[in-house]
Amino acid sequence: MPIEDGKVDSINEQPVFAAELVPHRSLGRKGFRVLLALSGAVCLFYGIFFTVTGAWPIGLFLGADFLLLYIAFRANYRAAKAREEVFVSRTSLSIRKFSPAGRMVEHRFNPFWARFRVNRHEEIGILSMHVSGEGRMTDVGSFLNPDDRESFAKAFRGALATVRR
Repeated sequence: MPIEDGKVDSINEQPVFAAELVPHRSLGRKGFRVLLALSGAVCLFYGIFFTVTGAWPIGLFLGADFLLLYIAFRANYRAAKAREEVFVSRTSLSIRKFSPAGRMVEHRFNPFWARFRVNRHEEIGILSMHVSGEGRMTDVGSFLNPDDRESFAKAFRGALATVRR
């Protein structure tokens, strides 16, 4: 979008549709801390118990289990930093993908030539969504849950229809 002095250049560049897509995580930061504290306490208690009774290798395995649980949740929360920004204006369709590391890749399409394709399963719902045009294609919202995919697809398809009128 051309921006000059913080303002959009023309009325055609005003977004008709703008969405920020982020992965859903059912366990928040507070829940993560509580889960970690409880599992740490259980592992510590049983680790000490088995070490005192002479079965010290079990105590080591419980410590390793706790460490692996922590690493898995940290990796999960790091992956949750990924996001996508989708903008549709009368002259441009932009999909910006941000990796968990912060790298951004932008895909631009002409909204009149862009095609929005949805791969749907009868029982599950939307499996994948793709935008293609001008010999290029990119997926969109691959990390969304089925309900969010349905609502995004409906709104995005409506925005493309509005722009094409």
